[in-house]
Amino acid sequence: MSRLFSGKAVLWAAAGLVACLIAACGGGGGGGTSGASSVSNTSTPAPTLAANVAAITVDHGVAGVPNMPFVSVTVCTPGSAICQTIDHVLVDTGSWGLRVFASQLPAAVALPQQTTAGGSPLAECMQFFDGYTWGSVRLADVQIAGERAASLPIQVIDPSYAAVPASCANTGAARNTPSTLAANGILGIGVFKHDCGAACANQPIAGAYYACAGTSCSSTAVPESRQVANPVPYFGADGNGVIVSLPAVPGGGAASVTGQLVFGIGTQSNNGLGAAQVIGVDPSRGVFTTMQNGTSYTGSIIDSGSTGLFFSTSQLPVCASPNQSYYCPGSTQQLAATNVGANGATSAVTFSVGNAAQIWQSSGGAAAMPLFAGPAFVGSQTFDWGLPFFYGRSVYSAIEQQSTPAGAGPYFAY
Repeated sequence: MSRLFSGKAVLWAAAGLVACLIAACGGGGGGGTSGASSVSNTSTPAPTLAANVAAITVDHGVAGVPNMPFVSVTVCTPGSAICQTIDHVLVDTGSWGLRVFASQLPAAVALPQQTTAGGSPLAECMQFFDGYTWGSVRLADVQIAGERAASLPIQVIDPSYAAVPASCANTGAARNTPSTLAANGILGIGVFKHDCGAACANQPIAGAYYACAGTSCSSTAVPESRQVANPVPYFGADGNGVIVSLPAVPGGGAASVTGQLVFGIGTQSNNGLGAAQVIGVDPSRGVFTTMQNGTSYTGSIIDSGSTGLFFSTSQLPVCASPNQSYYCPGSTQQLAATNVGANGATSAVTFSVGNAAQIWQSSGGAAAMPLFAGPAFVGSQTFDWGLPFFYGRSVYSAIEQQSTPAGAGPYFAY
């Protein structure tokens, strides 16, 4: 998921979509229809992890939404040992910056207010395709595993902070509580350093950053150094990128899976590129091209924060209402595509799409669903390689302007 107005278009499939599936298919129960795969629980006892590795868990999380990868993040008052660890923070390679809820932070964890260059309190609206988050920008020390970023600007989501501007609230529903976001926060660790970059530094943009006076807030330009920031580039030696590594999942789903979030690319013995194919992305938009069934999707993305593979096609029938965010073919379909990077590299990808409604019902509502795909929200130019793409792969996100063994980011590799 990422900011709606930018060219870095990323989809978050909202909890409401899964609520529709639950309503239509009954949730609970398990059991199965003829030929349906049973749920497999592939979780294992947590191993001892290296200092640059955090555990990722795909489970039922905050609101029972499938295909949401979570990690724990520790937020501290800058320069102190006064901290709060927040679990079930969404791992999102399609956005940039940490967002946590004010309700998750005890009063003892005091986070200084970020200000505009003129000294006004700074707030942010983060607009997604189907909703938004609102709250103040604060400074925090952020720690994940053994990595730490000092005095990082983060968004503290709080619907009671000032008055939500109309230009913020005009995009879908408010996602200002853990239940409506289906997570306790978002860890944006994609290929860019800041969540808006030069676009917001050069001019005020409605639906982005706001300077506040009392309860009134107005759009403002914000230097990149004051914008909500991807923590990874501020992690020192391991700050050039991340690896999201998840195990393969059977077609019928898994009750939960555990993987790894590895910091750094080629900086330690556990994060080498190996034979991974490097797919360069547009340095201003973070996109590449996917060719599939004769269609060229020139705004394609790799996004762990999306709950399915989202692309528009006439090849696959859409599920009946109210599940029309997903595809429901009569049988599982084996498809192929070719990703074409901005660097000219090409990579053939095979993938499968199942009947989302039937699989959800037969699985009893499993947390990991590798066959989910749909047309939700994306336009004709976007192929969103969401979390199902990550199952059985190690996916690399190299951050802009950071040196790696394959050259400077931004790029994805797998």
